[in-house]
Amino acid sequence: MEEWFKKRHARRKELTADNLFTKLVTGDKQALSSAITLVESAAIVHKKEARKLVKKCLPHSGNSFRIGITGVPGVGKSTFIEAFGSLLLQMGKRVAVLAIDPSSLSSGGSILGDKTRMPRLSVHPNAFVRPSAAGSTLGGVAATTRECIYLCEAAGFDVILIETVGVGQSETLVHSMVDFFLLLMLSGAGDELQGMKRGIMEMADLLVITKADGYNIAQAEVAAKTYNNALHLFPQKESNWVAKATTCSALEDKNLETVWEILERFYRHARSNGWIGHQRKEQDKQWLMEVLKDLLLKDFFQDTHWKVKLQEMEELVRKGEMTSLQGAELLFNSFKSS
Repeated sequence: MEEWFKKRHARRKELTADNLFTKLVTGDKQALSSAITLVESAAIVHKKEARKLVKKCLPHSGNSFRIGITGVPGVGKSTFIEAFGSLLLQMGKRVAVLAIDPSSLSSGGSILGDKTRMPRLSVHPNAFVRPSAAGSTLGGVAATTRECIYLCEAAGFDVILIETVGVGQSETLVHSMVDFFLLLMLSGAGDELQGMKRGIMEMADLLVITKADGYNIAQAEVAAKTYNNALHLFPQKESNWVAKATTCSALEDKNLETVWEILERFYRHARSNGWIGHQRKEQDKQWLMEVLKDLLLKDFFQDTHWKVKLQEMEELVRKGEMTSLQGAELLFNSFKSS
């Protein structure tokens, strides 16, 4: 046990920007894993090294195809990524998967089981699978996902798949850090159009009806046609790309090549008209605002003085002596004038 602690302490000492960067740019997956651990760490000393590391990686980033993948629970996101990623590996791609697991609201814990659901990708030399806990971050992505993208690109991965927790009101966050937004759908799960929020469909660049095998093939194809008709009614995208719908079976490896062909057409299209470069600059600006808002919130909620004031206001609201809106406005005005 003592020896184990010594090794663990030695590994922690090696979590420095200079040590990790040298190995990272050679494609060392262990260094990449340690680099993500550094970026995810809440320790102040690690945060300083993490910022330094990400800055060193920036000139080596930007050369990947960033793909966000979402869908309702049970749609088969992990199964799809396992099969789709394996296809890309056969094509000679280097594939990184940033899989986000939901966190418990009570304990904050997360199962982080995506590696067990992606056995082929997890052991392939040209693939990297990293599960992370979503924590309290909205949008089904971890707070450090964007920095992890830069690290994966610096390590030489040319396709990055970001698997989100699932469809929700704040799914726009993952949309703000990828080039392509892929939405996985099920057929026969109620009304095909009423069952999906319009906002998510408008963001999607491709809808894929999964589990199109066995007795479900015909139903999946009907659903794809229904979605294709609906997608033409949405406003034109800034990329001038017309979203499409298709089917696939990850279980039987059917139609996955078609999915990749559509993604490749998009990538050529968005590169040639300059949209990807423009969009990434806009995403950087948007992420600046997200980080700033997060820092301001932390500054308020971690301050001892305002913690006490908040508890006092909560008690007044609980007793019915003040409305939530009044309490929030009073606290905000006090905070702003302090």
